[in-house]
Amino acid sequence: MKKLLAEFKQFATRGNVVDLAVGVIIGGAFGKIVTSLVNDIIMPVIGFISGGINFTNLSFTLAPAKAGKDAVVLKYGMFIQNVIDFLIIAFCIFIFIKIINKLQRKKNQEPEETPAMTKSEALLQEICDILKEK
Repeated sequence: MKKLLAEFKQFATRGNVVDLAVGVIIGGAFGKIVTSLVNDIIMPVIGFISGGINFTNLSFTLAPAKAGKDAVVLKYGMFIQNVIDFLIIAFCIFIFIKIINKLQRKKNQEPEETPAMTKSEALLQEICDILKEK
């Protein structure tokens, strides 16, 4: 039992698990930001442009309510709304990742400063240049 606990402790404290936990927490927070962007900023604009159509209210009744049974309703508007939300969220994440990749490329393309040569290195370089000329 002690060996199992030791292995679990080693697994749980491994860098990959901690990185994954941080990623999940950051992802959850980022998800709230993107959901707010979709619900509070983008969807009202789409609703305004489309003349105030609310997709969530679109439905088709397959069987009306009878004798204590609820109506059978196909809520295709909710499906349309969820598809639109998914596309907007996927696009926002795509743009976010594209910006991060662009920033990383700029960081990687910065030239590294080469340290100045010491006197002995400069003399050796001069000797090499003279030998190449001959």
